[in-house]
Amino acid sequence: EPDHENVEQSLGAKTAEEELNKSFGLEASLSKFSYIDLDKELEFRNDLIDDKEFDIPQVDTPPTLESILNETDDEDESFVLEDPTLLNIDAIDSHSYDTSSVASSDSGDRTNLKRKKKLPDNFSLHGSVMRHSLLKGISAQIVSAAVSILFFSPALAVSSLIAVGTSHGLALIFGKDQNQALRLCLGSTSVGGQYGAISALSINNDCSRLLCGFAKGQITMWDLASGKLLRSITDAHPPGTAILHIKFTDDPTLAICNDSGGSVFELTFKRVMGVRTCESRCLFSGSKGEVCCIEPLHSKPELKDHPITQFSLLAMASLTKILVIGLKPSLKVWMTFPYGRMDPSSVPLLAWHFVAVHNYVNPMLAFCRGDVVHFLLVKRDESGAIHVTKQKHLHLCYDLINFTWINSRTVVLLDSVEKLHVIDRQTQEELETVEISEVQLVYNSSHFKSLATGGNVSQALALVGEKACYQSISSYGGQIFYLGTKSVYVMVLRSWRERVDHLLKQDCLPEALALAWSFHEGKAKAVVGLSGDASKRKAVVADRMVEILFHYADRALKKCPEQGKIQVMEQHFQDTVPVIVDYCLLLQRKDLLFSQMYDKLSENSVAKGVFLECLEPYILSDKLVGLTPQVMKDLIVHFQDKKLMENLEALIVHMDITSLDIQQMVLMCWENRLYDAMIYVYNRGMNEFIRPMEKLFRVIAPPLNAGKTLTDEQVVMGNKLLVYISCCLAGRAYPLGDIPEDLVPLVKNQVFEFLIRLHSAEASPDEEIYPYVRTLLHFDTREFLNVLALTFEDFKNDKQAVEYQQRIVDILLKVMVENSDFTPSQVGCLFTFLARQLAKPDNTLFVNRTLFDQVLEFLCSPDDDSRHSERQQVLLELLQAGGIVQFEESRLVHMAEKAEFYQICEFMYEREHRYDKIIDCYLRDPLREEEVFNYIHNILSLPGHTAEEKQAVWQKAMDHIEELVSLKPCKAAELVAIHFAEQIGTVIKKIQNQILLFKFLRRLLDPREGIHINQESLQITPSITEQFIELLCQFNPTQVIETLQVLECYRLEETIQITQKYQLHEVTAYLLEKKGDIHGAFLIMLEVKFDYVYLLCHLNLDTKKDPSLKDVEDTVAETIALCQRNSHNLSQQQREALWFPLLEAMMAPQKLSSSAVPHPYSEALKSLTMQVLNSMATFISLPSILQRILQDPVYGKGKLGEIQGLILGMLDTFNYEQTLLETTTSLLNQDLHWSLCNLRASVTRGLNPKQDYCSVCLQQYKRRQEMADEIIVFSCGHLYHAFCLQNKECTIEIEGRTRWTCYKCSSSNKVGKLSENSSEIKKGRITPSQVRHGLFMALVTLWLLISQATSEPLLDPQQIQAFDQLCRLYRGSSRLALLTELSQNRSSETYRPFSGSQSGPAFNSVFQNENFQLHLIPPPVTED
Repeated sequence: EPDHENVEQSLGAKTAEEELNKSFGLEASLSKFSYIDLDKELEFRNDLIDDKEFDIPQVDTPPTLESILNETDDEDESFVLEDPTLLNIDAIDSHSYDTSSVASSDSGDRTNLKRKKKLPDNFSLHGSVMRHSLLKGISAQIVSAAVSILFFSPALAVSSLIAVGTSHGLALIFGKDQNQALRLCLGSTSVGGQYGAISALSINNDCSRLLCGFAKGQITMWDLASGKLLRSITDAHPPGTAILHIKFTDDPTLAICNDSGGSVFELTFKRVMGVRTCESRCLFSGSKGEVCCIEPLHSKPELKDHPITQFSLLAMASLTKILVIGLKPSLKVWMTFPYGRMDPSSVPLLAWHFVAVHNYVNPMLAFCRGDVVHFLLVKRDESGAIHVTKQKHLHLCYDLINFTWINSRTVVLLDSVEKLHVIDRQTQEELETVEISEVQLVYNSSHFKSLATGGNVSQALALVGEKACYQSISSYGGQIFYLGTKSVYVMVLRSWRERVDHLLKQDCLPEALALAWSFHEGKAKAVVGLSGDASKRKAVVADRMVEILFHYADRALKKCPEQGKIQVMEQHFQDTVPVIVDYCLLLQRKDLLFSQMYDKLSENSVAKGVFLECLEPYILSDKLVGLTPQVMKDLIVHFQDKKLMENLEALIVHMDITSLDIQQMVLMCWENRLYDAMIYVYNRGMNEFIRPMEKLFRVIAPPLNAGKTLTDEQVVMGNKLLVYISCCLAGRAYPLGDIPEDLVPLVKNQVFEFLIRLHSAEASPDEEIYPYVRTLLHFDTREFLNVLALTFEDFKNDKQAVEYQQRIVDILLKVMVENSDFTPSQVGCLFTFLARQLAKPDNTLFVNRTLFDQVLEFLCSPDDDSRHSERQQVLLELLQAGGIVQFEESRLVHMAEKAEFYQICEFMYEREHRYDKIIDCYLRDPLREEEVFNYIHNILSLPGHTAEEKQAVWQKAMDHIEELVSLKPCKAAELVAIHFAEQIGTVIKKIQNQILLFKFLRRLLDPREGIHINQESLQITPSITEQFIELLCQFNPTQVIETLQVLECYRLEETIQITQKYQLHEVTAYLLEKKGDIHGAFLIMLEVKFDYVYLLCHLNLDTKKDPSLKDVEDTVAETIALCQRNSHNLSQQQREALWFPLLEAMMAPQKLSSSAVPHPYSEALKSLTMQVLNSMATFISLPSILQRILQDPVYGKGKLGEIQGLILGMLDTFNYEQTLLETTTSLLNQDLHWSLCNLRASVTRGLNPKQDYCSVCLQQYKRRQEMADEIIVFSCGHLYHAFCLQNKECTIEIEGRTRWTCYKCSSSNKVGKLSENSSEIKKGRITPSQVRHGLFMALVTLWLLISQATSEPLLDPQQIQAFDQLCRLYRGSSRLALLTELSQNRSSETYRPFSGSQSGPAFNSVFQNENFQLHLIPPPVTED
């Protein structure tokens, strides 16, 4: 078993009741329960009960339940119904009798019973694993008696007999035989009236005794052989509590009971002097924690000598943990295990079973509460101690109310919505899901609530009892019995054959075959009825699968649509025939597939075609060999008829065609252009390897010799010919496989002899010599030579091999050198091939060196200058392949330079380490000239070169620096910055062209060009930077200011002289401002503006067409920006010296214009004047501006009408700002007062707890003032013990103080607000004044956020709570949001209300909402 973990064990003996109670601890919690009887056999017994309907027994048979219940008792008193409503089955009194579940409430509806259930998803994978049957004999008698007299209590016990308890104290004993007759009716109605309903039943191992537990607490023991009452026990446990469980142990004199008080007692039966007695011992007291489920370990008869049985183990489940104890030889606690966090209403479940782990059989305890099942393996070591190891647990997505072992590998789970889940324990795979709502399962909720004795149970135990069905479900011998309100059902695992047959009845033949195959392979789950021997298992299952396959084939032929489209028939057989083929081949029954099955399917032509097509994937994967001749013949004919020639070719090369007509196959392949198949048939059918080559040569040779272009079909044939020759020379079969080893030398010799033939077999008189070699060279020179090279690699160095190689080389030279119809590339391929062969250390070839000189002349001095790059590449490959040794190097370099083969020159210079000469090669080669930068960088940077070599390259680069700059300025600048940083002045002097120098310096000095240069490493003097600025003024004056902003190393005075030289006034003003001469910069900008305005006022052109207006606007904007940047650092007098001259400059042209004839630009000048006034209003007071305007001689003589708009705009601004200030102050004061009043009223109210028990341990709190019992109440209404809350780690540390948080609120809302998780508590040590202080601090912090727009400070939980509550008091756009946005607008941008260009608040502002209103009246104050 995986994931073994050691579980906490308590190995010390706990021999007293006090020690046993202590191990459970003090906590109790809400829960549910489960009852499971253990299997009586280790291996599963397939003891089935017949499904056929049983008749109600006749009068002359053993008495029926109804007749017994209608008889009078010993006192001849008739039975009187206590409540007439009992006759109505649909109206059950929930206070007196057990009820069915919610899921079962509608299961009595006939339409619901007849509704067809949808098959689960895993049905097709595992089939129906469980068979559920109604015990009709028992159910019929139960229904008959219930209608007449009584109802049945949820108490059921199963052994070799079936015992059912009733609500009137009767125990009904039925046989498990075919008749299911009633054998005994134990007890009487008068006793039932005294004891109440039977709440628990237990039968001992030998089926001789029955224990009955009653709702009012009594226990009776009956003799099942005679029907006599042996014991009536009334004092075994405290009175007033119902019996929830009563269990026999393996010792017939020892039993365990569990009552509704949560206590567990050991009952010891003795017989002294003929008197039967019962001694009771309390194992666990419910006052320390309530036990709601017990389960003793029952061993099988064959395991009675198991060492674990001597301890008489007992598992008990309380509301918080489980406990495993040993009753013998003395009471001892062996293990405790807590549940962890779970739903309080979930049911605790316990179940034992013996399982085999690592070849040892040991008991395993399964327990769960909720949706996780834990498995604990119990073992006894050599010292006699018990060890418990935790196995792999099972995670579910539903809550359980019952857990049952059906065998050691399979478990059956019942969830809270009455669905059965069959699970394989080892793989945790769900095998089947069964809906059992029709059972109408009954629940023993009334006994858990102890209604018969007044309901004196805890709330936690009563909540668990809502879904408790322990006494309604019992298992025995691999069968599970379910007691419903009107019936008894039995569930049992189906045998493997029955599972397959069940799928067949459902008409699911593919699923049935898949399931049978899983049985065949031993991969199925919950297997019953198969031999453990693999060979026997496979034989039995295979026979059954063959029967199913024949049935499947018959059904496919029978259900084939006789009329309709052929596509419909094809689809029908494509769904069925592949399944038959697959399983026949899986079972290795080719004899069956190609004889009986093929004959059967051949009756239908469509089925036959689908059958043949199904064989294709198996043939292609070589999983199907040895086809019969008839099937092969039919297969070929079928694919020919379907025009599937490519598929047919792929099939032929995988089949053994020796039994077919070879000549007919060759003809068919050639006619249909199946060249691979044709070659395969020749090779395999006749061991002929030359004739396929002859047939292909006859097709491709004529057009190649005539110089024509080959068709696509001929190109395909030529490629196949090359691959075929390569395979033959390498000893491989074509298109796949290997040539037999004894034929490999023969095939190689035949192919070589064929290639070097002087003439072909049917040669014409004008045929050139060596036609086959010539044809292959013309077709693809490079690939043919590669084939020869691979062949030479495989040759052994013997005399015959050497002769073959030399002969081939001589033929190649004779064919290609003596003919002029081969391209330079083809000739170069030949000599590259020869150079590689000659360069081998064990070379035995001889080639005349004169031929290499002829090739050099051919490549370097052609008749025409075409294919220059091709010839250069061919010669380079020849040299790299080792051909350099065949040439004189000086002659080679001379011819390469003459032919402008710069790559050849580079190759030769590289060999001589003349790297400076390689730079000339790059600069002369137009295709590679830009690579020179990387080459120079690599030579100067990478190791492996001498200092002299690097110096030569450095000097060469310096000599060609201007050429490098003209080639790519950015790369040249980067190269200079890295390798010529100390010689920048020399580099600049070498660049004579001023434009190139400007581009070079721009890339070198301007960081915006994207070149990553470390400016600190460059030795840049100010004169170099100023030289660049002067060049920039010449060639790109508009970029001067932007460039100066990023440059650093320049002198201001010299730069100002340069800009003045080129009359760049804006640049000069920028430099003066940077120097600190603000007034000088302002005067320059003012002079420029005067010039533009003068020109503007003396022109009489349309504004839209005059470009000078744009110049005026730009100049004014730049001047305003200059004044704004520097006004912050100037005095009031200095500010007026800047702004008033600017205002005068704007108003002067308007004074000169005649009022009678308005200037066409007067409106534009007025708009610019307003822009100046708006800007200067921030720095100059409004009275000063008005005074300056009124002192003007022009406006001081009564012409105020021209400035009326200006003055009114100033007054509007003042009124707006005054109103805004007053309104904001009023809103803040009133809202702050209203919020503080409401928050004060909230925090001074008392707290009202929602319940009177702790929300963690669910125990009622004690009204003691001891420190350990301190109570914490939160404003949300939850109540806790301080001890419980501390264990849940619900505290936070803030500034050294401990704050409590509500456990439930923080658990249910992980991402909730801190205010909800940090609800303030009321205890003696926390006062309301602290809360009010936190609220006040939150509001103060809020005001700071609005007014200062600072970063958010750290708040404590009280301040955050107050802030959140304050924000929730508003709806829509709150005043806080408005004020916040106003403060942000004020800080980020100057607000100019009388500016013509002002467009309002920013985008996505709350002010842009069409429903926005400014509410000046605060909300009403709520009363306390």
